[in-house]
Amino acid sequence: MGRGQRIEIRTPDEIEAMRDAARHVAEILIELRERVAPGVTTRELDEYAEKAIAQRGVRSSFKGYDPLGLPAYPAVLCVSVNDEIVHGIPGSRELVEGDIVSLDFGVECDGFHGDSAVTVSVGRIGEETQRLLDTSSQALDEAMEVMVPGRRLSDIGHAVQRCVEAAGYSVVREFAGHGIGRKLHEPPWIPNFGAAGRGPRLVPGMVFAIEPMVTIGRSDVKMRDDEWTAVTADGSLAAHYEHTVLITEDGPEALTRVAGSH
Repeated sequence: MGRGQRIEIRTPDEIEAMRDAARHVAEILIELRERVAPGVTTRELDEYAEKAIAQRGVRSSFKGYDPLGLPAYPAVLCVSVNDEIVHGIPGSRELVEGDIVSLDFGVECDGFHGDSAVTVSVGRIGEETQRLLDTSSQALDEAMEVMVPGRRLSDIGHAVQRCVEAAGYSVVREFAGHGIGRKLHEPPWIPNFGAAGRGPRLVPGMVFAIEPMVTIGRSDVKMRDDEWTAVTADGSLAAHYEHTVLITEDGPEALTRVAGSH
C-alpha cells in the first residue's frame, strides 16, 4: 500500500456505494462471530464467509490480492489466532477454549470496498486477555473520536498510541490503517502511533480504514513462511480491530458498524 498523502474526497454517490459495501462486511462479520467456537476450524469460517459473499452477489476484497509481489492471498477472510497479528491464512487449525481470533474481512460492491476486523474470544478467556481486547477496541473508538473536520491526519494514530500505551501494551508499527475506496488500500498510510498535529487536515468525504493492532508484549513482528501471516516476535497475544470510517460535517461515521457489531 502506498504512503503518499493524496487523499480522495468521495462524492455523495460514491459514499452511498461505500455504505452498501460496508454494510455487507458488517453483517457477515456478525454472522462469523456467532460461529466462533471450540472445535471450529479457521477454514470453516472462511468457507462460511465465501458462501455469504456469493449469496449477496458481492466480491471478496481479499481473495487473489497480491500487493508488492507477494503470492496471491488464497482466502476471503483473514483469521489470526492468539500471537498472530494479521493476515492469518485459514486452514485446518481448530479453535480451542481460551483462544482469541481476529476476523478481518472485506468486500467490493459496485466498485467500492469496505473493510473491518474484530477480535473474538473462543469460550472463556483470562482477565488480562479480556483487557487486551477491551483496550484495543477502546483505542479504535478513541481514534474515531478525533476524526472530525479540521483535525490533522496524525491525530488518529496519536490517539491509538496514547490509549494503548496507557494500558501498558504495545502498538504494532509495521502495519497501519489506510485510505479505502475504489481500491482496498489507497493513500494515505495511517500509522497507529506518532505525534499529533501533523499531516493533512481532515475534511468531509474522506474515508479511512482505521485498524489498531495491539500486543500484550513487545511490538516486534516476524513473518511466517507463508509470507502473509504476521506474528508477535515474542509470542505474546495480539488483538486487531478495524472500521471503515467516513468523515462527515458532523464527525465520524463508522460505515462498518451496524446493530450488533463491535
